[in-house]
Amino acid sequence: MLYGYARVSTKKQVKGYSLKEQTDCLKNEGCELIVEEQFTGSTTQRPKFEQLINTLSAGDTLVVTKLDRFARNVTEGISIIRQLFKKNVKVYILNVGLLENTAMGNFFITTLLAVAELERAMIYERTLAGKEIARTKNGFKEGRPRIAEEKMELALTLKANRTYKQVENLTGISKSSIIRFKRLKQRQQLDE
Repeated sequence: MLYGYARVSTKKQVKGYSLKEQTDCLKNEGCELIVEEQFTGSTTQRPKFEQLINTLSAGDTLVVTKLDRFARNVTEGISIIRQLFKKNVKVYILNVGLLENTAMGNFFITTLLAVAELERAMIYERTLAGKEIARTKNGFKEGRPRIAEEKMELALTLKANRTYKQVENLTGISKSSIIRFKRLKQRQQLDE
């Protein structure tokens, strides 16, 4: 049986990486069952993926669109592939090809996973470099911009006769931010 696996790190994934694009690709390959998951690739704990791996049996094929959707570090990737090879499960990465349990196949897998890990590390380094450049500019502030006090006051007013979810939908301010602001206001009133 052909099983497909599609993963995104965030809800807003770049072109070519969205869940819809991945699942469409997997359907075109003839996958009978496709497992979708939103989980960052930097963590090895992906519940749906682990469940899928445990479901696979001899003769099955796991199909993934790209290698970095499968694993983002060499150690984890090799471990999973070896685990699947022991179960006589084939691994087909659409932008790479069918991974085989041969000496050359294992070398190829190790090399590809190392490149994926290097790419991820380089993205991280570029992000840090960008932050360092931004810190040198006037007016730079780390983190999210503060929400205007008037907007927070409006959210508190709305909360008087609405649920947090309704207020969040109307203002775009999260429940936790509203609660923090409410507590701050209460403390300020006690101090007066």
